[in-house]
Amino acid sequence: MYYLALLAAEENGPASIPGTDEHTTSMQRHQEFWTKAQEAVAGGGLHSGSETATIRHESGNAVVTDGPFAETAEVVGGYYVFDAADLDAALSLVRQLPEVATGHVELWPMVDWFSKDEPIDTWWAALLREPRGEAVEPGSADWEAGMVEHQRFGEIAGDRVKGGGALYPPTSATTVRLRGGELLLADGPSTESAEIANGIYVLSAPDRDAAVALASQIPLGPRGCVELRQIAAG
Repeated sequence: MYYLALLAAEENGPASIPGTDEHTTSMQRHQEFWTKAQEAVAGGGLHSGSETATIRHESGNAVVTDGPFAETAEVVGGYYVFDAADLDAALSLVRQLPEVATGHVELWPMVDWFSKDEPIDTWWAALLREPRGEAVEPGSADWEAGMVEHQRFGEIAGDRVKGGGALYPPTSATTVRLRGGELLLADGPSTESAEIANGIYVLSAPDRDAAVALASQIPLGPRGCVELRQIAAG
């Protein structure tokens, strides 16, 4: 089964600032993890939250604001997709990530996942979010209607879509923290988040304006949004 791991840590913490010993150590640990973890089939670090574009649809128009979807102490700074046998196997992978000790990791089972090629610096992660309580159950009529809209987006975007997948509802997610050597698990996504993850696309675009224009065409629920961040490849 595929799992999406969203890696969250303090936005301006030492590990997020290039040039610090903490950042260097974190990057080394991620490189070692990526080399060894055969279950990691996709992933990447994300550029600073201050460079985020948040996109909402209002009255048929895309409204773009700078910055992440909400002010939180811990901001998503990267992601992995695991092809793991079960939740326990996915949790054993999460335990090895630096962010689990300094922040938290949201682990989401995925309804599906596809990917193409290897990340480069013109790739963008478009994380779909929606308010709590508005998740649609996979297989329902509303779900199937939404899938039709996403298929249309795929036809429009063509090979500019490099990956993507939908998530199961928030009751299936697990928030993971490692404190004092003990793995702490909480059901559901982070309690800080009023809007929770719903799916993810990986998009190819030459610059921010082109990425925003493409991500603005992703279908959303009435109060959903897209959090668009450039992937830091390599």
